[in-house]
This record gives sequence, C-alpha cells and structure tokens, in this order.
Amino acid sequence: MFVLTIDQKGSRRTADRVPELLNLLGSEELELPFERTVGDEVQGVALSADAAVNAALAALRQGGWSVGIGVGTVGRPLPASSREAGGEAFIAARAAVDRAKKTGDRPPLAVAAAPEAGEEAAEAAAHAEAVLVLIAGLVCGRSEAEWRILEHVDPHKWGAQSAAARMLGVSSQAVSNAVQRAKWQEEWAARPAAAVLLDRADRAAGSPPR
Repeated sequence: MFVLTIDQKGSRRTADRVPELLNLLGSEELELPFERTVGDEVQGVALSADAAVNAALAALRQGGWSVGIGVGTVGRPLPASSREAGGEAFIAARAAVDRAKKTGDRPPLAVAAAPEAGEEAAEAAAHAEAVLVLIAGLVCGRSEAEWRILEHVDPHKWGAQSAAARMLGVSSQAVSNAVQRAKWQEEWAARPAAAVLLDRADRAAGSPPR
C-alpha cells in the first residue's frame, strides 16, 4: 500500500493552499482520501501504484509542494481517516517527505520504504524515485502555454492532437510542436514504469498481494 504525505513549501510566508490541493486530489481513487493532518500538510492512502503516481505528479504540477511516498504495510482494519491510521508505510512516508524538502533544485519528491522492510524494498523504492523524479522534471518544467494545449490532448487516443487543434482553434502543427517540446507522450509512456517499480517496492516491503 502507498501512503502519500504532501507538505506545503514556505507555508509561513504564503497563504494556506491545502483546500485547493484537497479539491485537486479529490478525484483520485484512494483507499483513504487526502485530508489535512497537521498544519499545511495532507495525507492519503492509495491501494494502487497508478493512483499514487497520479496524485504525486498532480501535486508537483501545482508547484509549492513537497511529496513523500511511503511503501509498505499499514495497520488493518483501515480506519475511516488517514489521521487515525498507522503502519510502516506511514513511517516511510514521513521520512520521504522530510527528504523531499531537501532535494534542492530537483523536483521535491522522494520514495521510501521503512528500514524494517529490508534492502530489496529500499532498492526498489530508490529505483521508483529515480523514474518519478525524471517524469516530474518534465511536468514541472512546462509553461502555462504548453499546459493550455496539453490539457486537451488525450495521450492514449489516436487523433487526439487533431481534435485538440480544432477545439482550441490553432493549427495541428502548433499542437504537435507543443506535444513534442513538452515530451507529453514520453511522460505517459514512463508513468507505467514508475508504477511497476512502486509495486515492486511495495511487495518487497511485505504488503499482501492485491
């Protein structure tokens, strides 16, 4: 299972953005939905690696958030609120977000397994983090003008670029250029790889098969 702890950067100097983030992440399919835990921090629990990847990248796109993903076991039965839950994945998520706050110029994201999970889990978590950071670099590096186009391009649908061009009233070449420049297809091709690596880390950390 995957616990995501997401903390607002520079919260003492900026307005509280937690409600905005909770609204953004409210559509994700989670075992326990995101909620404010303490201060300007939110936490949620995902059963699937795909949901964890989607939530992490959505938060990073907004800017101003540090994201930690913890993999491993959680206490059962799950309570109604993530604030009441516990387990190794929660401990790992705390360590991950603390490290994400110190990543410097690279995207503020980290993945961790609890120390008790062993070397295999730690190695798999490091591999998952490496791929996610590469994807996050693409997501965080795009301009607003690129996003205005990309938001209308379904990466899984044939003919999506032409449909986006008609919707936006721009040339197909303009859409194609934005897609290529932003490496939109590359991002969506890499997301499943990140999810596979997260799953590998989770299994190595002792989570029961799903």
